[in-house]
Amino acid sequence: MKDGMESTAARQAPEPTQEEFINRKLIRPSLSSPVPRTEPVSERRERLERTDRMPSMRKMATPDQTHAENFYYQKQMQSKTPVIVVLKDGEQIQGLIEWYDRCCIKMSRNGGSNLLLYKPSIRYMYKASESRQP
Repeated sequence: MKDGMESTAARQAPEPTQEEFINRKLIRPSLSSPVPRTEPVSERRERLERTDRMPSMRKMATPDQTHAENFYYQKQMQSKTPVIVVLKDGEQIQGLIEWYDRCCIKMSRNGGSNLLLYKPSIRYMYKASESRQP
């Protein structure tokens, strides 16, 4: 079993020759003492002043949430606008948005029960006044 353990992985790499060690030089910087700056203090001040005056060239990241959906729901709730909600299965529900949260909408309907609709089940919605009547 001991012979099996000495496989190709256990063999040592050939030892480098003396010539290879001569060309290698190990450089270790001393981290205890800071590197002195060669730049004069006046130039550093000028550079800092320039960066203060110049606008940053970085692009601002786009916001994760625009709150447009919340604004739309608030507007429809305040004006009590009848809306038609089309679900993913094609069913259409007409009513008023009573309240909403992050994952659902409560709709009150005339002549029907109030419904709690999950937002992932909604395909789209529009104002009832914008529907085409043939």
